[in-house]
Amino acid sequence: MSEHQGQSAERPDGVPAEDRAGTHGLPAATVFDALGAEYERAFAGSAAHHASLDRLLEHLAPGSRVLDAGSGTGVPTARRLATAGHRVVGVDVSPVMTALAARQVPDAEFRCADIRELPLADGEFDAACVYFSLLQMSRGGQSELLSRLGRAVKPGGRLAVATVPVDVADVSAVFMGQPVVVSSFGEEEFVSVVTGAGFAVEERHSVLFTPDHPAGAPEPHLFLHGRRI
Repeated sequence: MSEHQGQSAERPDGVPAEDRAGTHGLPAATVFDALGAEYERAFAGSAAHHASLDRLLEHLAPGSRVLDAGSGTGVPTARRLATAGHRVVGVDVSPVMTALAARQVPDAEFRCADIRELPLADGEFDAACVYFSLLQMSRGGQSELLSRLGRAVKPGGRLAVATVPVDVADVSAVFMGQPVVVSSFGEEEFVSVVTGAGFAVEERHSVLFTPDHPAGAPEPHLFLHGRRI
């Protein structure tokens, strides 16, 4: 979902017809347009998410160009990065989320687009963030996107990625009252996918997080930090 595409955070980046949009689940844009700031209230307070951003910021040179894939409302990821002086490009499929982000983080650039279709030049970015924005994509789509990011991040650049590490494929679920179809990987398989995309995984951190929402229930969150080989 936008920073959380699945019951994921910062949210999904886009859901094509092949990812079961329709009677089984709503497209990511529809889900996150409906949730708007409600999503931010539920997830932006994650201490583990902020700790992950702290680790990423430690590795970034001043004025780094950073891609925030599934940027949602821009909080907390784009805001933290832009406040630290980095050049942030946020991409989200939800027009409502993108408009909120542009108002909340005026020092960053936001594009309403499907990250999988947006042209990305090789080595264009010093780092990429993908916080919970994979879960409404198919497993193949997740692998392909991470491989694209592996090319878009320059050698030695950084990746911060987070997901819900559960071994499921095309499973119907309800996310904050919205019907969705989600896919994900178990922890070790997800690490392998990130490694296969060209990143050396240097850190991993697992927590249980309960969203601040009436329908919120504890869910596992996995945070990985990698370096582009």
